[in-house]
Amino acid sequence: MEYTLPLDIRTLQKLLPHRYPFLLIDRVTDYEVHKSLRAIKNVTINEPFFQGHFPDFPVMPGVLIIEAMAQASGTLAILSSEGRADDEIYFFVGIDNARFKRQVVPGDQLVFEVELLAHKRDIGKFKVVAKVDDQVAAEAEIMCAKRKV
Repeated sequence: MEYTLPLDIRTLQKLLPHRYPFLLIDRVTDYEVHKSLRAIKNVTINEPFFQGHFPDFPVMPGVLIIEAMAQASGTLAILSSEGRADDEIYFFVGIDNARFKRQVVPGDQLVFEVELLAHKRDIGKFKVVAKVDDQVAAEAEIMCAKRKV
């Protein structure tokens, strides 16, 4: 199934099982099946994690940046598989070479650039770079696996 760009939050909710406050990508601006995807996350002070991380200096937790990268990777996997059945979930199963280069703060827009590196037996490996204003904020190799639930 082909989707019209950009993919908005309603379309993402059809593809991904995540919901507020754990749906961490807002829009897909570009994708090419079996190759690449570009997604965004608008970071606002209203995010629930900023209440505790950190109240006097709000910084988006690195683990949530990684989770957003995994969600973007899973979205590419789902789009490349022409959708997701109701009894399927793409699980985040591995991470390699994760690096954080820049803090992400309220008002930033995270742009995720996902590249499919390999796909075998329902497991995909992706190179993901998260940027703010064309500066690398984080990068990692992410693995996602499709499983029946």
